[in-house]
Amino acid sequence: MNKLAVVALGGNALLRGDQIGTIDEQEQNTFDTLENLVYLIKEGYDIVIGHGNGPQVGNILMRNDAGEQLYNIPQMPLDICVADSQGGIGYMIERMLKNVLKKHNIEKEIVTLVTCVVVDKDDPAFKDPQKRVGKIYTKEEADKLVADKGWIFKEEVKAHGGWRRVVPSPRPISIMNERVIESLARQGNIVIAVGGGGVPVYIDEKNDVRPAEAVIDKDLASALLGARIKADEFYILTDVPYVYINYKKENEQKLEFLNKADIEKYMAEGQFAQGSMAPKIKACVEFVEKGGKKSVITEATKLEDRSYGTKITLEYED
Repeated sequence: MNKLAVVALGGNALLRGDQIGTIDEQEQNTFDTLENLVYLIKEGYDIVIGHGNGPQVGNILMRNDAGEQLYNIPQMPLDICVADSQGGIGYMIERMLKNVLKKHNIEKEIVTLVTCVVVDKDDPAFKDPQKRVGKIYTKEEADKLVADKGWIFKEEVKAHGGWRRVVPSPRPISIMNERVIESLARQGNIVIAVGGGGVPVYIDEKNDVRPAEAVIDKDLASALLGARIKADEFYILTDVPYVYINYKKENEQKLEFLNKADIEKYMAEGQFAQGSMAPKIKACVEFVEKGGKKSVITEATKLEDRSYGTKITLEYED
């Protein structure tokens, strides 16, 4: 049986921070990132791809705002916006990957699945929304939206003022259609799933599937999927080649290997930023705790060079 790898593409894999987000920019970024998966395919790995949607779902929410304000088009809820982003980004990854595989004379089928991810409706995150989404509003605009829609806002201190909507980010607890994803991948198809962390849903007292007004961390969702489909390895492709301690300080140190004990020590020291690296490391640890052999955090262009990347295991490998 081939090894199975789940690869989570960070938002920068699709849209760079200094770009405005044209389709040409996103397609070129996606093509360049996917080039780095060719070596895994040539080594015989079966692959499932997860991806972020931060900039894209934010843009969808802003289009929602504009449509309502200018043309009285009803806004769609957050779960629909996430599903929209899954379809659009999944299509783009699928098409670009087809072209990458053609370039390398590789025959593979690729399928994109709009994936629902189940959360607990009583997750504490619903009482303490922290995830910032959409555009920045003035205080007056934010106050009106609080009154009209019941939205919750936090001040954007780093963005020179203004207020931004915050929504819950509950933990994923199960992946819908995980057996289909595993079956397709084990048959040699490349599967794109849990995009943007998955469409957030919960199961009500009648056992019906209900939408959750939330967003889910894509690394946690991808790691959970990897564990549930018994993947061997989990990769997070981000914008740095290693995990570091004392990041961007004079005594910065790259970490090539981490085990669970190391991570607990560094977490207690506050070494990893909560808004960026900490969630990635937590996802990697959860993957190996649930049976995965190894997690890797690295920069996309360094994936093929095994000397790069931080390798995370429960214990150090012999």
